[in-house]
Amino acid sequence: MSSPDLVSIVLILRAAPEADPLLEAPPWWGRASHALALAAIGRDDPALAAVLHEGDGPRPFTASSLMGRFPGRRVDPAEAYTLRLTAIQAAPAAALLRATTSGGALAPGGPVDLDHHLFRVETAHLAAEAHPWAGTTGYAELAAARLVGPEPPPRQISFIFTSPTAFRSQERHIPVPLPDLTFGSLLDRWNAFSSIAFPAETKRYAAECLAISRYELATRPVQGKEGGLRVGAVGRITFTALNYDRYWMSVLGALAGFALYAGAGIQTTAGLGQCRQMVDDW
Repeated sequence: MSSPDLVSIVLILRAAPEADPLLEAPPWWGRASHALALAAIGRDDPALAAVLHEGDGPRPFTASSLMGRFPGRRVDPAEAYTLRLTAIQAAPAAALLRATTSGGALAPGGPVDLDHHLFRVETAHLAAEAHPWAGTTGYAELAAARLVGPEPPPRQISFIFTSPTAFRSQERHIPVPLPDLTFGSLLDRWNAFSSIAFPAETKRYAAECLAISRYELATRPVQGKEGGLRVGAVGRITFTALNYDRYWMSVLGALAGFALYAGAGIQTTAGLGQCRQMVDDW
């Protein structure tokens, strides 16, 4: 596969020597990482960055908040921080990958500005073997891995949510990853950008045939614009098929693998909805 459609890049950052040690860290870095993603893409392809910034509907990229310790609301010079950028369409995926190469905006050793805080890129992980939240693949490969093969898909699918995750449903804010909301969100993004469409009835199967069989979830608030709060869930959850169907569970399995790249729920371009499938027991 020469040009992956799906990319998850994990950046390891450290405060730059010239960083201001007294500058207060923001309570949430989502908007700063969103700006970084667009700037990195725009340096490679300004027209594409403009489309991503102004477009309607699902966006083909995500950006995490900055993860690490902030003692006294300050960036710790001794701390290694983690930031994740993903793409679910070939053009932004290629632009982000090029940004990690020599001379690119995200290249190791290069500078990164997040809300006027200066960092240096220590490492850019691209492969799952290097970091569990990194990876590159394509829609066809992801679908084939789940839909083709002699082994039936498992009855259970588990997720881990590492940033607040919430959904909009019938004009309401739902801060719980219910089966139909989780897989409906993933289905919408998959069908928006993949040439391999999954049936709309996938969401109905998730709603009617999946149950929450185990969870460890907590609510987390995120400060939004103008001081408002957005509440979402973090933690782990397992869905179990009450009415098992091999085809539908294979489709849900493909969407679960897709979650690493697409995120789930609202505001995934600003740090919310960071999640992936858990393949080990918990």
